[in-house]
Amino acid sequence: MPSPKKVVLAYSGGLDTSVIIPWLKETYGCVVIAVIADVGQPEDFDAVRHKALASGADVATVVDVKTEFATDYIFAALRADAVYEGQYLLGTALARPLIAKTQVEIALAEDADALAHGCTGKGNDQVRFELAYQALAPRLRPIAPWREWSLRSRDDEIEYAAAHGIPVPVTREKPYSVDQNLWHRSAEAGVLEDPWHEPPEDVYALTRSPGEAPDQPAYAEVAFERGVP
Repeated sequence: MPSPKKVVLAYSGGLDTSVIIPWLKETYGCVVIAVIADVGQPEDFDAVRHKALASGADVATVVDVKTEFATDYIFAALRADAVYEGQYLLGTALARPLIAKTQVEIALAEDADALAHGCTGKGNDQVRFELAYQALAPRLRPIAPWREWSLRSRDDEIEYAAAHGIPVPVTREKPYSVDQNLWHRSAEAGVLEDPWHEPPEDVYALTRSPGEAPDQPAYAEVAFERGVP
């Protein structure tokens, strides 16, 4: 199979996609277009875009898809009462097909020949991305670095980033992988992989522990029209 000449990467600015940019350049000698999909994550998108360029991307583009995400994905899930095991709102699962769709649209517009993502080889995200690729643009080659490279852990990635002068938002002490959008926030990696360990307080961003919560209750009212808040 010939090496790709132009690759569109779903870029977040996190550890995985930060090291993927130089890896793609070194492995394939290709042009890398980093696509940052704004699905409501609390990011400084200008800083993320500049980080992608500093990491070696030839082009970095931010695409605001919040309205589409809310209208076509979140509200549909809300009306379906789509909650996994009584508490997980499926925010990551809902966002991935939209991010992949955004990637494909840019890849077709830029005449790219491959699509890349930073999903590991052990989870469902790789399937969400690649099924969307196959459905929308089957001629484009999918590249999943986690299934190709020699890096085998987040520690390996941190070392790779340090060797290439790429700043990353994690350390060995706080190696969490966080996904946040309009609908949810989730975290994984580090001690969170061991169900025996209680999640440390520094994992949380949207809530407070009961010991630090206000003593007085607060009330919020949400109105719905045709199933939409």
